[in-house]
Amino acid sequence: MTIMAAMEEVTIIPTQTSMGIFFTITYSFVPWLISDIIIASKRVNVNMLEILNNKPLFSLTTFEIGGPAKHYVEVKTEEEIRDALGWAREHDVPFFILGGGSNLLIPDEGFDGLVIHIVSNHFGFSGDILEADAGCNLLSLISSASEQGLGGWEKLSGIPGSLGGAVRGNAGAFGPEIKDFLVYAHAINTKTEDTHEFANAECEFAYRQSYFKKNPEWIITKVHLKLEKVDPNESVAAIEATIHEREKRHIQNVRAAGSYFMNPIAPQAIVSMFEEEKGVQSRGGRVPAGWLIEKVGLKGAQIGGAQSSEQHPNYLVNTGNAKASEVRELADRIKREVKEKFDVELEEEAVILR
Repeated sequence: MTIMAAMEEVTIIPTQTSMGIFFTITYSFVPWLISDIIIASKRVNVNMLEILNNKPLFSLTTFEIGGPAKHYVEVKTEEEIRDALGWAREHDVPFFILGGGSNLLIPDEGFDGLVIHIVSNHFGFSGDILEADAGCNLLSLISSASEQGLGGWEKLSGIPGSLGGAVRGNAGAFGPEIKDFLVYAHAINTKTEDTHEFANAECEFAYRQSYFKKNPEWIITKVHLKLEKVDPNESVAAIEATIHEREKRHIQNVRAAGSYFMNPIAPQAIVSMFEEEKGVQSRGGRVPAGWLIEKVGLKGAQIGGAQSSEQHPNYLVNTGNAKASEVRELADRIKREVKEKFDVELEEEAVILR
């Protein structure tokens, strides 16, 4: 059934009676927002879905850019994910899985399909093992582990987004990467609805890469991590120091997707130039994308409301009213000029939703 109303928040309560299932619906009125609520109640013996139409998405991303989703649903369990996938198949619409909203650029026109937003945030500790839902915020987990005297991953503090997204992109900063701590990741296949527990080796981790990134039909739902015993006070100090360093580099609490480009493997002459100029060793023949952007004179470059950060050029920042088209235009200019000067191909780390 379909219900149309001007509303901000909808509460739907199913009640089983001898006459069948009845629904009690309450909402708070907001005159400027017209939302179409679709209740997929075909499988009433399973979880009922509450699907919103024309849901604004910009506020759900760290970029704060993008148009609305034609359909939108929040899910917390694998059962709800299956229901959402079934709804998308039944209505013949494409779907997109949304996690913490970092490393993502949504187009100005939005997404003409179903956005399935994973919002699960349960976690727990067993000895030195952390078991957490993919929807958990990464920094919150690091802080909670610190309180339990568990750590070793403090340098990942401040990386925006969810744990599932961090595993998918093998997030890392200042040396460590999430692969260094993962025992296994539980995932569901959106095509077959099969599930599998991927051991660390099966995840095929590489620099900002994983099996899940190469095979996007697999969606991470739960993660097990092995942490180190640490002194809680020292761990808190390490978290604060890491966040302070990120703030100095202007990569904390800014409207950006995170690092927009991956650090590329460069010709040896470019690697040598970087090492001589910066006095540090290249890792795996890679040079920082931000350094290349600065060398081609595009540090601080701006198109519309999109700017290459003055403090960290590989952060393409929404200065207040940026459009996705402006971000893409700036990114294309950066890629073109880096290629022309250094013969190096920059590849987006951010996901560009089409």
